[in-house]
Amino acid sequence: MSLKEVLGIELPIIQAPMAGVQGSALAVAVSNAGGLGSLPGAMLNIETLRDELSAITSQTDRPYNVNFFCHEMPEHSQKAEMIWRNALSPFYKAYSVDPDMVPVGSSRIPFNAKTAEVLEEFKPPVVSFHFGLPEEELLLQVKSFGAKVISSATTVEEALWLEEYGADVIIAQGVEAGGHRGMFLSHDLNSQMGTFALLPQIVDAVNVPVVAAGGIAEANGVVAAMELGAAGVQLGTAYLLCHEALTSPMHRTALESEGAKHTALTNIFTGRPARAIINLAMKELGPIHYGIPEFPLAASAITPLRTIMEAQGSGDFSPLWAGQNVTGCKAISAADLTHELASQL
Repeated sequence: MSLKEVLGIELPIIQAPMAGVQGSALAVAVSNAGGLGSLPGAMLNIETLRDELSAITSQTDRPYNVNFFCHEMPEHSQKAEMIWRNALSPFYKAYSVDPDMVPVGSSRIPFNAKTAEVLEEFKPPVVSFHFGLPEEELLLQVKSFGAKVISSATTVEEALWLEEYGADVIIAQGVEAGGHRGMFLSHDLNSQMGTFALLPQIVDAVNVPVVAAGGIAEANGVVAAMELGAAGVQLGTAYLLCHEALTSPMHRTALESEGAKHTALTNIFTGRPARAIINLAMKELGPIHYGIPEFPLAASAITPLRTIMEAQGSGDFSPLWAGQNVTGCKAISAADLTHELASQL
């Protein structure tokens, strides 16, 4: 089935939800252009989520997507916290951070009943998840108001699991993709493969539409993915320079620099592997640092350093999320980019 049949969109282009660098404006622009705009809801509190959904529904009558995380909150590990803070201690000293004033914990909570209640008020046409799917009761609640469910798979096994447990569309997330890996059945990075190796395997394995993601930034990449059986393509990095994105000036500068050609998977910013432009923190600490707190608990210890450096205009301790291919990043409107991406179909 086509994405038009399943999701009701005109163009097989999905804008990836990107927490921290976008809000409703980008989602609205993409949806109004005929693609599927996405709102990242994983880091929004209930009031902000409601405000953003109100903004979307007041500006478009086209399908849109709201995205959430489905991670399990780990128990606090004093040992992991000590390992992590010891690794950061030279930087704490260098930048006059008092470790006793650095909080422990995270506000990134997984999809829950309160969030589902807000969604039921607005009835978004599409709801997507990262790191698997929510528990059955919550998933049934989402489907009860007619939402189509999307989730990311980084292996064939994850794709089969998602299909079995109720995903209507599966995103084949290649290792080239920026931001967090959607992996949830295994933490083994050796299991991760490139988009154009993973995509046809998932297409052959499941009976639901498959969307390609990772390393696709231009119209010819969209065509290549469709020729390999994709029903559509999800792109995030390509939208980071768009007028409607909230990407910081520092992040925009990094994306336009030669350094954007060099990305790596790192866990130092959150505790989970995610692809970012290589910076000082990744060089000095990782990029993969073993023994640190599990996602999302690793974020709190490094945040003060990020705050200090960003105030100085530096991204040395910031997660500069980006995929391996930044060639499609353009400072144009999201509508123009969406149409450009679909221009060769």
